[in-house]
Amino acid sequence: MPAGAEEHGRGGVRGGGGFVISNLVIETWSRQPKLQITNYQITNFTMTLHPTAIVDPKSKIHPSCKIGPYCVIGPGVELGEGCHLAAHVAIEGPTKIGADNRFFPFTSIGMAPQDIGYAGEPTRLEIGDHNKIREFVTINRGTVKGGGCTRVGDHNLIMAYTHIAHDCQIGSHIIMANAATLGGHVTVEDWATVGALCPVHHFVRIGTHAFIGGGTTITRDVLPFSKTSAERGTRAYGLNAVGLERRGFTKERIGKIHHAYRVLLTSKLNTSQALEKLRAEPDRGDDIDMLIRFIEASERGIIK
Repeated sequence: MPAGAEEHGRGGVRGGGGFVISNLVIETWSRQPKLQITNYQITNFTMTLHPTAIVDPKSKIHPSCKIGPYCVIGPGVELGEGCHLAAHVAIEGPTKIGADNRFFPFTSIGMAPQDIGYAGEPTRLEIGDHNKIREFVTINRGTVKGGGCTRVGDHNLIMAYTHIAHDCQIGSHIIMANAATLGGHVTVEDWATVGALCPVHHFVRIGTHAFIGGGTTITRDVLPFSKTSAERGTRAYGLNAVGLERRGFTKERIGKIHHAYRVLLTSKLNTSQALEKLRAEPDRGDDIDMLIRFIEASERGIIK
């Protein structure tokens, strides 16, 4: 034990000059080279760890991480390169987190699923790279009946008070605005935006490039490329043209999607008839084929 370290309590050892848990020794809140001693293997690395933080010895923390005041990291947690935990961040395992993720104060990550049938099984949470997870966000692990794993992809902005429930599958480049709430088993595809105060029913799918207006209650699948918002009733209000332009869609590509939406939403055809008409059109493009497949796979029906 380094000079100046003192033992406090059963969970580990803290002191004025260092933080010691079991056979792991880390000097705290300094960017000087540190000494790690694990099973008598000695390696040098650089790490920033606040002296009030608690890190379980069964966790795996990349030495480039910064762990702020009063953070608690439990066993079975893996933190990749360059992650930053600001303060009061709680992470339980089994949870695997990739590189360059930033967790803001009071986030609760990898806690047990809020499912009445959960009996303590070792289910997982997996988070990719380059995510920003803001204040008071909660992301739960999966359940056995739901596949055992909740997943979050890369480059997502998950804003304050958002809840991602057990077994959700979250893609990449997604924005979830303040207090968006996902029930269990929800799928959110790449580039979608879920507005503030939006509750999403469990098992719903949100299609790629969709934009959901704030305060909209979602009980059925949300179409790819759509703008969906509650007014008197929840319906698709047309194409998310501005979002598609910002993401580099050409005018020709947007025009084909717009035509498909006119057939689907404003014609007098029902959904089956609209799909039949779209399938019969030559040179409809990959986007329309994907739109057709999305509708055909819907189990809860689509919002129109």
